[in-house]
Amino acid sequence: MTHTTDPERHLRVALYSHDAQGLGHIRRNLAIAHALRGSGGAVDLLLLTSAPDAAHAGRPVGCDIVSIPALSKDDRGRYRSRHLSVGSEHIIAMRQAVLHAALASFAPDVLIVDKHARGFRGELEPALDAVRHAGGRIVLGLRDVLDDAATAVPEWKEARTARALKNWYDEVWVYGDPLVHDPLTDLKVPGRVNVRYTGYLAHGRPAARAVTTTGGPPYVLAMVGAGGDGAGLARAFARAAMPDGHRGVIVAGPHMPEHDVEEVRRIAAERGDIRVVRSAPDAAALIAGAAALVGMGGYNTVCEALAAATPMLVVPRIAPRREQLVRARALERLGAVDVLDPRELSPAAITAWAAQTVHRTPHAMPELDLSGLARIPDFLADLVGAHRQESRHVA
Repeated sequence: MTHTTDPERHLRVALYSHDAQGLGHIRRNLAIAHALRGSGGAVDLLLLTSAPDAAHAGRPVGCDIVSIPALSKDDRGRYRSRHLSVGSEHIIAMRQAVLHAALASFAPDVLIVDKHARGFRGELEPALDAVRHAGGRIVLGLRDVLDDAATAVPEWKEARTARALKNWYDEVWVYGDPLVHDPLTDLKVPGRVNVRYTGYLAHGRPAARAVTTTGGPPYVLAMVGAGGDGAGLARAFARAAMPDGHRGVIVAGPHMPEHDVEEVRRIAAERGDIRVVRSAPDAAALIAGAAALVGMGGYNTVCEALAAATPMLVVPRIAPRREQLVRARALERLGAVDVLDPRELSPAAITAWAAQTVHRTPHAMPELDLSGLARIPDFLADLVGAHRQESRHVA
């Protein structure tokens, strides 16, 4: 299938995320989807994800979802099928077939790929061929931090990312501010591939639902991403003393093991001033309404805290990746967040930080570029417009 010149045909944009751990990739793509739909253009959007529940909960009008079989990653960084009793090669073959069929049929004008240029273990390659054959443009979207340099550089080479960029890609969009951290330092990007820095995808996130915690005392919030490895932080928060006149809210995340959730709930029930919820579709509003936030420091949580100017204590994950630590330290140097080494995590540390933070005079946030979502529609228009201009010259 090739693109038509039908003037009534909407622009087609597909967004792929591999979603092996947490919900960060699909949440980024959802924010981009909302930004594209809200920019006033006629756009059809297709999300390809193995986290369809998260996508359905927040998808904009004019957006559909293709669910690919889910992966999970253990604490040693090994991947397996999340739900099916099949081997890793089998699950990759299934995902590859679904991705190729969906993208070859949809024939997007632009495909935006989150982080993995070839898809997880190359699963996207046949689909990349199909999109290019149909005349589509392809963008690699990268978060502000990939990992520490000692890990990011060899992984970039091992994944054959530079070759993938040369073979299939038109642009790289970095969802961050290079003055904070540049993930492309020491990484090879082919010269013909245009690199653009969007700024953080912070301001302009989709409007959240009404916050369900209003009507009571002010609250300190704890968020641990999808929760797969957040039980330690949730337990420490549940045992911490809340500042005078404040209560606590813990968002455990959909992937936290049930026995860990029950333990956190039991601890909270013994004291009565902390509420535990599994998930929060209104996460951005919860963060904006909080007196202070304690979290692990994933990309989306940090963006939402920065956009709301909510004081945040980051307790970053340091294994198997150090991405959250690199991000947290870079923002700490600018005075944007506070950081607690996870090896020093304790109820007492959270108690002391929360007590100091909710009563201190708010300080001005540093000048960070938080307007990435406002730029992406323009970047897309530039890319599509340049492609159409090239096509007219060829014709």
